[in-house]
Amino acid sequence: MYRVCIYSKSKLLSKQNNACDPNNIMKFTLDVENNPTGWPDHTQLPESDGTFVKNFQEHPQSILLTDSITPVFQSIHPDGNYCIGQDSGIYWRLTEPLERGAEAPDWFYVPNVPPTIDGQLRRSYVMWQEFVAPLIVLEFVSGNGAEERDRTPLLRSGQQETKPGKFWIYENVIRPAFYGIYEVTKASVEVYHLIEDRYQLVAANERGHYPIEPLGVELGIWQGRYQNVELPWLRWWDSAGNLLLSGAERAQQEQQIAEQERQRADREQERAQQAEDQLEQLRAQLRSAGIEPQL
Repeated sequence: MYRVCIYSKSKLLSKQNNACDPNNIMKFTLDVENNPTGWPDHTQLPESDGTFVKNFQEHPQSILLTDSITPVFQSIHPDGNYCIGQDSGIYWRLTEPLERGAEAPDWFYVPNVPPTIDGQLRRSYVMWQEFVAPLIVLEFVSGNGAEERDRTPLLRSGQQETKPGKFWIYENVIRPAFYGIYEVTKASVEVYHLIEDRYQLVAANERGHYPIEPLGVELGIWQGRYQNVELPWLRWWDSAGNLLLSGAERAQQEQQIAEQERQRADREQERAQQAEDQLEQLRAQLRSAGIEPQL
């Protein structure tokens, strides 16, 4: 039996049984009769380990990725069956404390799963419930990148266990088809493709982008201003090399197109008026010569 402590003044923390204050917690026990696996679902697992987002760039970066690729996902999934995680947990094993059994990528996409379960938004993505691996997982480096490239395997010796590395977990357990490591300080991204059970580094194409063929898009670095910050942002392009725009960029583009159309219509109207004025001058000249114009 697992007991999880959820503190009312925190987003969610899981503690050992003897560390819980019974006056300030909610608790549950697993209903094995109605849950044959006896394993907790997304409503029973911590949605945060209580750590801070590492820097102010991570949140807008995730928004930019989601916003710009949403039309692609809507085209691929007209039924709306896909989900996107942003700094959300992917539970891959059951441990104590519970949150040790999760990785929380900065951004990931899972195809062909509903965005809600029983009408509830997902609190986390639970591998033993879903059985569908993410197609792509992205990590945003805030340190030196060692954590994101750590291939340390999970090893047990008696009661001791080595902490597995993030790269090893993605490659061997969660197994997204694509794994990207983005370093804003280096203006770079590495993309790995799972081929024959091992991650192979994807080579950049002639545009310096990394094709994600199942989505018909490319991933790369775009130097520019998003919101109020100039940075080398991680962005999507289509397979022809056209930048996938955010909602604000699409609105601005549509506004520019509308303004260009208005200016074109104004020029056409001005030219028509000039032609009418010239014709009227010709009529006046003919009348002054005693000729009734037939124009």
